Amino acid sequence: MAQQPASTDAPHTNSSSLQPTRPPPSNLLPSPPTQLLLPKPSTLKKNTLPIIITRFPYLQCREPRPLSTLGLVKALCQQAERLTLSSRAFHNDVFPKWAQKIKSIFHYDMVLPMNTGAEAVETAIKIARKWAYKVKGIPAHKALVFSAAGNFHGRTMTAVSLSVDSESRENYGPYLPGVGASCPVTHNTIHFDSVSDLEAALTAHGHETAAFIVEPIQGEAGVVIPADDYLTRVHQVCKEHNVLLICDEIQTGMGRTGRVLCSEWAGIKADMIVLGKAISGGMYPVSCVLGSKEIMLTIEPGTHGSTYGGNPLGCAVSICALEIMETEDLAGRAEAMGIILREGITKLNSPLIKKVRGKGLLNAIVIDDSRNSQHTAWDICIMLKQKGLLAKPTHENIIRLAPPLIISEVMIQEAIKIIRETFQELTNDLGEVKEDESGQQTLTPE
Repeated sequence: MAQQPASTDAPHTNSSSLQPTRPPPSNLLPSPPTQLLLPKPSTLKKNTLPIIITRFPYLQCREPRPLSTLGLVKALCQQAERLTLSSRAFHNDVFPKWAQKIKSIFHYDMVLPMNTGAEAVETAIKIARKWAYKVKGIPAHKALVFSAAGNFHGRTMTAVSLSVDSESRENYGPYLPGVGASCPVTHNTIHFDSVSDLEAALTAHGHETAAFIVEPIQGEAGVVIPADDYLTRVHQVCKEHNVLLICDEIQTGMGRTGRVLCSEWAGIKADMIVLGKAISGGMYPVSCVLGSKEIMLTIEPGTHGSTYGGNPLGCAVSICALEIMETEDLAGRAEAMGIILREGITKLNSPLIKKVRGKGLLNAIVIDDSRNSQHTAWDICIMLKQKGLLAKPTHENIIRLAPPLIISEVMIQEAIKIIRETFQELTNDLGEVKEDESGQQTLTPE
């Protein structure tokens, strides 16, 4: 069914919603949402910490998606008994409430709902090209979209074409023309955190470039954090060349880095924002593209659509997730807990830890390869799991830590304790450890 991006000024309406016939089962509605833990083993994929799997509790520091799943079950069950999906030919009373909530939090004119993050990225690219032809005046079929090396924007063909990662690209060619992290003539790569690379590409091709899409922090690349002024300067360069700046905030948005949007750290407002994952607390597939009316209304009726995008069930769950983020100040909590986590790991002074980096609750431990040739990040994550901590290996030497934003300081300290024990075991396996006067550990191989 065709759809247009919705104005976040849309009025509320009750024209086709169904009334609930009975309340949801009480056993599905634990309350309050972020305080109650399941009292017995659960087969749920996610809930408030700890997750209980086969009677073993785990501290969940692996997934950047969940907020408080138990708090979202009520919203999902209540809406499931009212209306789950409606035709675009009819109004429902949930979508406009969601659109208004999106506007009040993110301050963009319009929102176009989709389902997955990759769909939202694809949609943003389509809108950017539409804008390039209708507003900027680029000749038909000539509009370019640049990205930054090291990116991860999804698994679809457009996302793969934007990437330079061999694992993502191998045996999927030919790739989409006119999108990617290199200049079509010189083939010079646009590296992440390099304003000069982008400037060179736009100097050569700015007249035919629709957009530059970038993650404020590259999550899948290993929580790679650019210079403080990187996004600010990128924003300026894009403005100079009349190129749209698209910020992919699927992993960094919704308070994850200590701000509602990570791009807020740079003091900028991107032309378009892509959101997903945590916008529904990880409970239901919801994603969206945000932008101004000038950009979003280049999409005419019948030229884009989604069967499930903006469905009442997803909107109800997302409203709940957004309200939890606001009322519990999860962005502020993420900033505070992230500082505690990074400082705690840094103070371990492990000779095997080369660097601890991150913002808010999106963090990474970089392993010193020169001192650790026996254990990959995967191996270490298995050791952490055996002690009760779930983390994610990235590449050979990076461990990502992205706990739910509701994590408590007690749980942060428990995570630090498990990390300390694990790295102490690794150090003992590799050789004798000595401390200098400052407390810094050095490793003497056996």
